[in-house]
Amino acid sequence: MTHAFIEHVNLTVRDADRTAAILAAIFGWHERWRGPARDGGRVIHLGSDTAYVALYTGPGGEHAGASYAKGEPLNHVGVQVGDLDTVEMRVKAAGLIPFSHGDYEPGRRFYFLDPDGIEYEVVSYADPRPR
Repeated sequence: MTHAFIEHVNLTVRDADRTAAILAAIFGWHERWRGPARDGGRVIHLGSDTAYVALYTGPGGEHAGASYAKGEPLNHVGVQVGDLDTVEMRVKAAGLIPFSHGDYEPGRRFYFLDPDGIEYEVVSYADPRPR
């Protein structure tokens, strides 16, 4: 049996093109596919060659207004990067605000919210600083 891993996460957003552009600029991800989706909506698959986020938008932004209490069903999307400081600069350049910075074992991290209020945790296990 092969090792299990998360292949994709499907997120409902108001504007899949906008979210894809932001995440591509921040994480360097590429578009893997785009096309029609359920209920007359459309989806963009954005990520690496092995994993991606599916960004779903219903017709006319339908379904994007659905709101859930924090953690129901999603708390945040965790993304591991090699250079946390560079990614934080990209988050700021995208007009987003990093918050809740942490530097504790096993790595450094911060969080940001995208325009739809989806929270991302960005974590790096690389430590370029001497201790």
